[in-house]
Amino acid sequence: MPSPSSSSPRARLFKNARLEKLTLMSPLTFAVSWALLLPAIAWVGWGSAGLLDGLALVAAGLFAWTLFEYAMHRFPFHFTSKQSVLSRLVFLMHGNHHDNPNDGMRNLMPLLVSLPIAALAWTGSMALLGAPGTWFFLGWITGYVIYDLVHFACHQWPMKGRVASAIKRHHMRHHYVDETGNYAISAIFWDRVFGSRITSLKR
Repeated sequence: MPSPSSSSPRARLFKNARLEKLTLMSPLTFAVSWALLLPAIAWVGWGSAGLLDGLALVAAGLFAWTLFEYAMHRFPFHFTSKQSVLSRLVFLMHGNHHDNPNDGMRNLMPLLVSLPIAALAWTGSMALLGAPGTWFFLGWITGYVIYDLVHFACHQWPMKGRVASAIKRHHMRHHYVDETGNYAISAIFWDRVFGSRITSLKR
């Protein structure tokens, strides 16, 4: 399957050097940040729900993330518009990734984006469910971390084994066969459910 050179020039998103730097995310920064944040979230939610209820909420949050991931990738990230402002926004969110899919510093969502979205999701979970909403959010944000790691692996690692290779193949077809399909990354069954699975290897 064809792939662009890993030395393709990185798209510059902002003229301001400090802001541009915030659009990059190294694997080490990602790993350290979420290794600290996920236990902190669990600590905040501790005692707000019983064990079984807490586990059920975490599972529900994980499931909700897979749908959110699919919907975000299919609709906002691939939204097309003749308005330059909207086109620019889509390019900032996702289009730059398609220009250079194998840029290891842009295969993970920068904290500049992920933290504000996480704050909104946590606030919404608490508003709907009260204090136990933290457990739902923990499942949701854990789903995000899994998604981002899987996405990074698809572009940077060989991913051997039946399941891993199937996930990588699924995502590579999105990039190099048809951008209007295979939107799911960590839960690839959604493309079959919603009829967006790529069935042909020709453009």
